[in-house]
Amino acid sequence: MKISVIGCGYLGAVHAATLASMGHSVVGIDVDAAKVAHLNKGFAPFHEPGLDELLRDGFTTGRLSFSTDFADAADAQVHFLCVGTPQSKTSDTADLSYLVAATKSLLPHMAKGAAVVGKSTVPVGTVEILRSLLSRRSDVLLGWNPEFLRQGTAVKDSLVPDRFVYGVPGGKGAAAGAPVTAVLDAVYEPLVLAGIPRLVCNFATAELIKSASNAFLATKLSFINAMAELCDASGADVTELSEAMGLDPRIGNRYLHAGLGFGGGCLPKDVRSFRAQARALSVPSVDEWMGVVDSINLDQRSRTVEVARDMCRGFLAGRTVTVLGAAFKPDTDDIRDSPALDVALQLAAAGAHVTVTDPKAINNAWMRYPQLRFEASTTRALEGAELVLLLTEWDEYRDLSPTAVAGLVRRRMVLDARNVLDAEAWRTAGWTVRGLGTGSAAAVEATDSHQPATSAAAAKEPAAARTITEVPPSNGYRPAQSARGVVTPR
Repeated sequence: MKISVIGCGYLGAVHAATLASMGHSVVGIDVDAAKVAHLNKGFAPFHEPGLDELLRDGFTTGRLSFSTDFADAADAQVHFLCVGTPQSKTSDTADLSYLVAATKSLLPHMAKGAAVVGKSTVPVGTVEILRSLLSRRSDVLLGWNPEFLRQGTAVKDSLVPDRFVYGVPGGKGAAAGAPVTAVLDAVYEPLVLAGIPRLVCNFATAELIKSASNAFLATKLSFINAMAELCDASGADVTELSEAMGLDPRIGNRYLHAGLGFGGGCLPKDVRSFRAQARALSVPSVDEWMGVVDSINLDQRSRTVEVARDMCRGFLAGRTVTVLGAAFKPDTDDIRDSPALDVALQLAAAGAHVTVTDPKAINNAWMRYPQLRFEASTTRALEGAELVLLLTEWDEYRDLSPTAVAGLVRRRMVLDARNVLDAEAWRTAGWTVRGLGTGSAAAVEATDSHQPATSAAAAKEPAAARTITEVPPSNGYRPAQSARGVVTPR
């Protein structure tokens, strides 16, 4: 089939490359000329494992191309709408302006009998807006096929999805929905024949499924983070608690790992959009419930800052702090609503000397937050640190040798806000280790007062110079305006 994918960001680029790998002829359309130029060279303008290889395979076979011209989609039988639906700047609702603009731009170029299929995450009622825009084209089919990709595993999620959802006119069994169902079955034929489950439903259900799924995942994460706070207060260990809970098949262990909380361009804005939908539909219980989920998640960030302050004996001003991680999660360079960067900014605002490092997201973070100091090298970032915070659980940080890095820092203190380090191995190497919900608060008091400064500079520092007084950020450290060692994007 000839297929167009409108919008070539994280979702669209992966979807286009995946469809090409399934044998379809695919053109990706995006208004961003720089992005299109990147993609046509076989490189994604963002980090997503496996995507570059999939793009190059598509170009090698001649089945994949990208363009800024909607006219290049004119002969497509199916048009997938994959544009962003970010949170509105003035409310919790999703901003549908990109979706509306894309549909209007596509409208003059659609062939007779073509299908328009949405994949973006949208609130209930969005299909009706598009149906109105397409009202003059009674020959055009309309469907909704929400995506369930996770950044960092998006290629795998596309090639081997958990399920398909088809939103069609009238829902399951309706004659009006049969043509759209047939089109989508043809698009995904190899996967449907392989037994991937598919659910056919009406438009409202299809629109709500993705939002409800993300709301549930966010709920699990905020629940276990609330338990982490309870564990810290009671002396329990949330890692053991979550392991035991996860063994119950009714609960499961996925998304039940306590830590700094969620971020990115999906879960936070989808939770808030879900709240807005609940208010619009006069369902206050859902609005209130999801408000608590959102609040717990944001509280984890300020709670992490307070734990860091506690590890520094109540004072952050003047402390040299290294933050491991800038991306909102590992295996991506996406910094949208990054918990790690939020914490880094709060630490800097408290007067700490903050250096942030990340294996993939340094450039994006530096361009967005030039007031922070960034270092591409983990080794250089750790030099002279009085406190290390692991805020994004990249494998590079999980696998750090506590013995090897001990000589780089001024004080061997680490706050593992993702609860992924082997705490005993780090303590054996002389580190004070604190997690979130791991009942390790007492260990700070027990070990910090006896812990020597490990760098030569700290060894020579007079006691008076090491006395830290909290001062307003305006009187303290001014972070560097450039990033040493930053690699220029491809």
